[in-house]
Amino acid sequence: MSFKREKFALMKKIILDQKDISKIKRRRTFAIISHPDSGKTTITEKFLLLGKVIHQTGIIKPKRFKKYTKSDWMDIERQRGISINTSVMSFSYLGYHINLLDTPGHEDFSEDTYRVLTAVDCCLIIIDGSKSVESRTEKLMKVARIKKIPIITFINKIDRNTYNYIKILDDIERKLKIFCVPINWPIGCGKLFKGIYDIYTNKISLFTQNSLIKVIKKNIFLNHNDFFLRKYLEKNEILQLLEDLELIQSCYNSFNKRKFLQGKETPLFFGSALNNFGIKNILNKIVLWAPYPKIRNSLTRKVFSIEKYFSGFVFKIQANMNPKHHDRIAFIRIVSGKYTEGMKFYHVRTKKIKIIKNAVNFIAGERCLIKKAYPGDIIGIHHMGDIKIGDTFTEGELINFIEVPKFAPEYFKIIYLKDSFQQKKLLRGLKQLSEEGVISFFQTFIDRSLILGVIGKLQFDIVLERLKIEYHVVAKYRKTDISIIRWISSTNKKAFEIFKKENDLFLAYDNDNEIIFFTTNIFKLNLIKSQYKDIYFSEMKRF
Repeated sequence: MSFKREKFALMKKIILDQKDISKIKRRRTFAIISHPDSGKTTITEKFLLLGKVIHQTGIIKPKRFKKYTKSDWMDIERQRGISINTSVMSFSYLGYHINLLDTPGHEDFSEDTYRVLTAVDCCLIIIDGSKSVESRTEKLMKVARIKKIPIITFINKIDRNTYNYIKILDDIERKLKIFCVPINWPIGCGKLFKGIYDIYTNKISLFTQNSLIKVIKKNIFLNHNDFFLRKYLEKNEILQLLEDLELIQSCYNSFNKRKFLQGKETPLFFGSALNNFGIKNILNKIVLWAPYPKIRNSLTRKVFSIEKYFSGFVFKIQANMNPKHHDRIAFIRIVSGKYTEGMKFYHVRTKKIKIIKNAVNFIAGERCLIKKAYPGDIIGIHHMGDIKIGDTFTEGELINFIEVPKFAPEYFKIIYLKDSFQQKKLLRGLKQLSEEGVISFFQTFIDRSLILGVIGKLQFDIVLERLKIEYHVVAKYRKTDISIIRWISSTNKKAFEIFKKENDLFLAYDNDNEIIFFTTNIFKLNLIKSQYKDIYFSEMKRF
């Protein structure tokens, strides 16, 4: 096929055949986001159980997956009980193809989560019922609102002592700035938790200690004298439920799918992930309500999923998914067309053509070679360092979907070696880890010292451990007074050369050989800005 630009005026009007379009309509791509320890990983596991990907709890990642990911064998992750990378998982459920992205909860890994939100069509937010809305959830929700991503909310751990349920809804509306629509409502909480009443189907699901769910009497008309209810619930529990439902009816709107898809309101569910109570209902509603892949805005035009020609963008890069080979995988969200084995990708940034024969997808952590993939799917392709986060791939059209921002690091240390013979290994390791977009490293102009910059302090420990395990490099840190870096540029070449000559003690190269200025405080930065009017200082870099 020709890659001439003028052909695309016609090409973009061509759509896929109905068989392929029907496959797109059965795609659901969503992320699970939450504050740490809200039950996100447990819910992911329950979804995989429902999708029959795994057959018992505690094995989200099979044993042979250990050679592909750090999550199983990093001591620091086991010790702290956190996820440090987004997991991409695909499975089938009720005839639908589910693409699930389980994101890191810890704020030190927030950049990974923010980028994931560019690649999904819906989000499931998990809130710990015993803690209500927490700070990390607020920050994630701000990003989701900017992108107008539809949100489904699950209040977890209601079999423990929880906040007042109405207060949780008030917190969600006040802190997350989104209207709540309760779909079901709990009966009791903690040790007195009895079950869930479904407001829209008039069913009651009873909670039992052996985690079995018993649904009683369809089309219940709640009444404190109802014989069936009195068989399972105390009179005061029925009266409390009646009172709660009356309040809900008067204060909250009924579910409106259009407003949900616009990101204006969130359907809200209650349950217990650990006891697998209410999880199936959530996945059923994701399948029923979440949007299938439709339209994505590029920087030049809207791209429809049903267009015939392939397009997609890189939202994540992972180094060393197979530590034995130091491989790198670029994760591509397909936007339009379809991937077929051996097809040609046009790499828009580099203007080069790649033939892709070994794209993979992910099922509970295992990589599988694939022959076809459709919009909404996440595919992984191997690369040798020539792909960056934010890159766009097409069949020839010159479009770009996103410019992923990289924010300036907030914490800095000098990283060095005891054994100088490992310097090449260290540089290779830092380069590959920085390609993931989570850390930054810089080499100073004068003495080529290595400065490591991170968003969260926990990253310092992660980097040392990954260097040791994945690259066999033992590195150490020493303190530095650096607290601020800015990427610098200028349209005045002469002024730029003068600035570099006069400030070389405070300059360094980043991984892409772009120049940064570093200093110890904002006062000194402002002073330099006032002295060099032709130099532009940016705290953000576009990939």
